Amino acid sequence: MTPGIGDTLRGIFGSGARDGAAQQVEQPVAYKGYMIQPAPRPEGPQWLTAGVITKTVDETVREHHFIRGDLYPSRDSAVEFSISKGQQIIDLEGDRIFE
Repeated sequence: MTPGIGDTLRGIFGSGARDGAAQQVEQPVAYKGYMIQPAPRPEGPQWLTAGVITKTVDETVREHHFIRGDLYPSRDSAVEFSISKGQQIIDLEGDRIFE
């Protein structure tokens, strides 16, 4: 594996963040009965689009993790796009994301 892909996979599966910024937690955003938690990941000097969509159904919290190949030069840009991508996923897939 190339170092970039390995770093990405380690980030997805939760091992060893490279710096404190990677562990920064953003506020979740409510959207159409779902919550979108932006969670961009560092990829070299850039940031990768990622997040978690949750919805509570019958007192059970359901989660859908997403990560995309879109890279941004700043964490703030990646956070914005992660929210936008989460909204797009909800609009296109709805509850099917939990299947």
